[in-house]
Amino acid sequence: MSEDEKARGKAKKPVKSFRELEVYKLAYEAALEVFNLSKKFPKEEMFSLTSQIRGCSRSVCANIGEGWGKRRYPKSFANKLTDSAGEANETSVWLDFSRDHGYITPDTHDDLESRYNHIRAQLYKMVEHSESWCSSVSALSVDG
Repeated sequence: MSEDEKARGKAKKPVKSFRELEVYKLAYEAALEVFNLSKKFPKEEMFSLTSQIRGCSRSVCANIGEGWGKRRYPKSFANKLTDSAGEANETSVWLDFSRDHGYITPDTHDDLESRYNHIRAQLYKMVEHSESWCSSVSALSVDG
């Protein structure tokens, strides 16, 4: 079943850390790839496109982590996951610019866009089922 047991519908074992979440792992992997790709962007893009795409791709992960720490409050948890999805959308915009300026290939763009679509879908599923993610907060781990 996985994909975090279909966004918590039927969990086999409780998730104790945001780092165990499939969506976090996918977002982190995508952010690493964005970072590596952006190393090849022109120097004149350093304080615009490069910093923007790096920042928002990392924020997808950061908001998942922050949200995990706010699970005592289902609405706060859902809000941070929604913020994470928004950052994934922003990453998509910068990926479009990167492709259209010729900094990444259309195939690379399409691959990353597909991955971010999947990440967004998982996040929205978690938002829809936020109560079930927040019901086991009494077993909080060290990392929240």
